[in-house]
Amino acid sequence: MEDTAKIQVSIRLYAGLRHYLPDLPLGKPTLLILPTGAAVGDVLDRLGIPREETRSCFINGRQRDHDFVLSEGDEAAFFPPVAGGES
Repeated sequence: MEDTAKIQVSIRLYAGLRHYLPDLPLGKPTLLILPTGAAVGDVLDRLGIPREETRSCFINGRQRDHDFVLSEGDEAAFFPPVAGGES
């Protein structure tokens, strides 16, 4: 059987998305091992996060879409939609 190439990506979830990784200490990233060619949407799928629950995704500080292909060592940050407060 042939080995598939892998990449390691650092993931941070913010606000309401944190409940998908409840054991992760506040402010700490988690590392995911993904197949080469994995995209941002694949991270969401792996973590069980519905795509409509993410408003913004930043890879290495730049906003990216769900189809953006990740590279070894990328740092991803996911944010939910922002809800307004009461007046």
